[in-house]
Amino acid sequence: MLHLRLITPSDRTAEVVRLIEATVGTAHVAVFEGAARNPRGDVVMCDVAREAGDELLSGLTAMGIDESGSIAAEHIDLSLSKRAEQAEKDAPGEGADAVLWEHLAESTHEESTLSVTYLAFLTLATMIAACGVVLDSAILIVGAMAVGPEFGPLAGICTATVQRAPRLAWRSAVALIVGFAVAMLVTAGFSFVMDAAGQFSFSMLEDGRPQTDFIWNPDPFSFIVALLAGAAGTLSLTSSKSGALVGVAISVTTVPAAANAAVALSYSEYKQAWGSTEQLLLNLVGIIVAGVATLLAQKVFWASQRRRLASRRAPRQAPPAAAS
Repeated sequence: MLHLRLITPSDRTAEVVRLIEATVGTAHVAVFEGAARNPRGDVVMCDVAREAGDELLSGLTAMGIDESGSIAAEHIDLSLSKRAEQAEKDAPGEGADAVLWEHLAESTHEESTLSVTYLAFLTLATMIAACGVVLDSAILIVGAMAVGPEFGPLAGICTATVQRAPRLAWRSAVALIVGFAVAMLVTAGFSFVMDAAGQFSFSMLEDGRPQTDFIWNPDPFSFIVALLAGAAGTLSLTSSKSGALVGVAISVTTVPAAANAAVALSYSEYKQAWGSTEQLLLNLVGIIVAGVATLLAQKVFWASQRRRLASRRAPRQAPPAAAS
């Protein structure tokens, strides 16, 4: 269940309440007249099943409540109520499958911002991966994958493509491109420092590395795994099963590929650098393609669910009277 807290202009409160009561899957409606001070208006609260939340949020934004008042939503961890149970039964589909498009757009907007923290995480992840590829350490590679924050901008591009939001797409693309450029540049400098300290060497880069050689040797499986990871990552963001995102983070070789390309370039090893770049691009494209396809499939599915619900709720027309 979701808990909504709304601030509505007093002259729109009745309309908002009618919308809430007409939405299948709502319960516990409360109205506090004149309780809001900034902005001034009424406070309306209700609970709604997660699978019905997007329909209600879309209706409220269409009424302009997000501009004239405010809309706040939070997940309810525990709700002991027969009415809440009935609301979840009445709502179409399953809550774990529901997509809250407003929440998705907001979360991807935050995660795809080119911030100092984002650059720091991506750079540190790339430097960890650089140590992993030189030492041929699978553990360091997995750790670097888990630290990397690059799935945020990738999800932002997918969401922006489906929602036709060019500003979000541009913000996400800038974060992705600039982030990897900065991370690879710093990692190349890190490689020079480690070489001067006697920790990295060209011979280590040339030696056989059976644990990590897949990073600069892309093959069809690289794209297949990226497609699967993109679909899984998108599902983890849109559903309530967000824990799966950690598994996605350690299944793609974006950060390790960028790290190996940076180290290889610092030693003028262009063959490995090019192979790593191919691996990076294959993973990025695969994740975006799968993410967009997953979001489109979810959009079509929930649109069909709403049409079925609307058809069941539509009043049946009386049969035509027989001719006399």
